[in-house]
Amino acid sequence: MAPEPAAASLKAEESANADPATAQKRRLVNFEIPLESRLVALTEPFGLGAEKFRILAARLENLRKKQKDLKSLQVTSGVIGEGKTLITGNLGLTFAKCSRSKVLLIEGDLHCPKLAAVFGLSPLPGVTDWWSGAKQDIQHSLYQLQDLPLWLLLAGGTHEQPSEILQSPRFAEAFAQFSRQFDWIVVDSAPMISAVAVNLWSRLVDGTLLVVREGVAPVKALP
Repeated sequence: MAPEPAAASLKAEESANADPATAQKRRLVNFEIPLESRLVALTEPFGLGAEKFRILAARLENLRKKQKDLKSLQVTSGVIGEGKTLITGNLGLTFAKCSRSKVLLIEGDLHCPKLAAVFGLSPLPGVTDWWSGAKQDIQHSLYQLQDLPLWLLLAGGTHEQPSEILQSPRFAEAFAQFSRQFDWIVVDSAPMISAVAVNLWSRLVDGTLLVVREGVAPVKALP
């Protein structure tokens, strides 16, 4: 059986409807996922890499049966370069493809966002634009992967103090709304060397997934 194509399209929410699945107005943003991005859950769905992500997703689903309030998690790592962004993208795709869960991926490292590039996207409005008032409703900053129940919330433009956003009641309220809308929320967080961002996200999410790459992460960088 031939692998699925890497090309895909995104739909951006244009409706103020609280449920993104029933939004009435959408705009299409076409793009192609670079093969070098290694989103194997989409580009090589029958390979060993995709199978490992299915196992990880199944373990998290089983964990949720024991821990009922597990709906959101941040993906972090000890240092830069361990592959946490790839883990985030592949895990979100796996949740969406295998269980048809409604999934939101958040580009949570506002200092150094990389999730958009993994999906082959040029910069698009996101969290910081909503914060500055360019997007009054954060629902307008959600982008849906065509034919999958998978949405992206990107970082947006630069902001001098991202921690101001993450610790605000306004963002906490928006995140709580997402928790009511989606089955899974996966945040591509900052590495643990950026302790402030990781700690702020830990106040919002239900759990943390730590990525450790052999030969990259020094022991002193791990908790």
